[in-house]
Amino acid sequence: MDLDSVLRGVDFIRRAGPNPAVAGVEYDSRRVREGSLFVAFRGGTTDGNRYIPQAVAQGARAIVTDSPDGFAAAAGDPAIAVIQVAHGRRALAAIAANFFVHPEAQLKLSGVTGTNGKTTTAFLLEAMLRHQRRKTVLAGTIEYHAAGRIFPAPHTTPESRDLLELFREGVDGGATEAVMEVSSHALDQERVSGLHFDVAIFTNLTRDHLDYHGSMENYFAAKLKLFDGSLGKPPRVAILNQEDAYGAALKAQARSSLVYTYGLSQGDFRADGLQMESSGMHFTMITPQGEAPVTTRLTGRVNAYNLLAAGAAAVARGLTLEEVAQGAASLEFVPGRFQSVDCGQNFAVVVDYAHTDDALRNIIAVAREFVAHRAGRIITMFGCGGDRDRSKRPLMGRAAGLGSDVVVLTSDNPRGEDPLAIIDEVLPGLSGVAARVLVEPDRHRAIELAIAEARPGDLVLLAGKGHEKTQTIGQRVIPFDDSAIARQVLRGRERSA
Repeated sequence: MDLDSVLRGVDFIRRAGPNPAVAGVEYDSRRVREGSLFVAFRGGTTDGNRYIPQAVAQGARAIVTDSPDGFAAAAGDPAIAVIQVAHGRRALAAIAANFFVHPEAQLKLSGVTGTNGKTTTAFLLEAMLRHQRRKTVLAGTIEYHAAGRIFPAPHTTPESRDLLELFREGVDGGATEAVMEVSSHALDQERVSGLHFDVAIFTNLTRDHLDYHGSMENYFAAKLKLFDGSLGKPPRVAILNQEDAYGAALKAQARSSLVYTYGLSQGDFRADGLQMESSGMHFTMITPQGEAPVTTRLTGRVNAYNLLAAGAAAVARGLTLEEVAQGAASLEFVPGRFQSVDCGQNFAVVVDYAHTDDALRNIIAVAREFVAHRAGRIITMFGCGGDRDRSKRPLMGRAAGLGSDVVVLTSDNPRGEDPLAIIDEVLPGLSGVAARVLVEPDRHRAIELAIAEARPGDLVLLAGKGHEKTQTIGQRVIPFDDSAIARQVLRGRERSA
């Protein structure tokens, strides 16, 4: 494909140089190969324009830059095509769409945004669609799917170039549907620029990412972009949580032609007769299309919300209520979301991604429902991430301390911060709570400690990292899997018994 074709529809300020063939589109200079077009743009932590010389040295034959200095530097070589644009990420989206021959236009896109519940809702919706033999693409926090293939997920919402490549693989494999988590960062940075969502779901909004957004108002404004058409055409159908204050406010601002609301007792899609057991839950889904009994292996009120959201989206995508119920029953679990670690012990061990005070409060409530009939205790191990919103640390401590019987405070991903300093900022939230509080900064030892505390009928909740397979300490990224370590500890306990 020649450069003129790749640039079709891209607004640029100026251009110099030839019209070379483009063999690939990259925004990471380390991935540039001979014949690549390199898109250099300023980001939150680095400036891609610094890597233009590296990209050229590795074989880039065209440079798109959002910097006058970048243009001047690259234009010095007459063999290199150079294009200056006003908005680098927006240009990347349009260029990648052209290069991958617009796979997004061949898919019906469903996007899920919100603080909590995105991953489970996306997995549920995909399960419902796949159960009806629709081939799908999934992009989310845990992993990416493309027409049956599974890939690790480095980002909740990838850059537009990577997302469009994923879509192209899915379309080539026969996919007709795409389900994706849409993060507030992606919306604010326009990583989903140029995409038209047929269905958009809003789960809830609670305190998170304020280190990036600065305020809840800015955080909500980023989420709103998925619904108000400010990034392009608004979604045909909006699915909104009626029982979340931000969801209710969003209803007046969504520009979709059809809006479905949901909630346990309010909204168009509701749950009647909700009953929860250790093996799952069931309820009657009340909808504008009628009623349907729903049975699922997932449990807890939070997952009832997720099921209602996914069910409403599936109906919007043309499924019947019976097909929705069949799809809900087909999903066994979501990795790292209240995921059981069972080695035959007489107490429960569960791994969950909860890493905000609201998510922690919700998942501890699920755990309490789980052990209620056994009069068991809740032992919660958690930590707070470094180089992230510090104000939520005591709030997370408070949520854990008020909901649990025993709290083991440890490290999450401390990144560039001192783990003990992070713990010191959590401890005020645990002041005065009835729970017994233990502190162990080493996460491996903390898992051992939490499991050692357990008695028959208890539930050990390992919170914060969920599906993650690494831990970031300073500049080091080390292998670390809560589930695998818990399994190792449980088997060691069994051998020593």
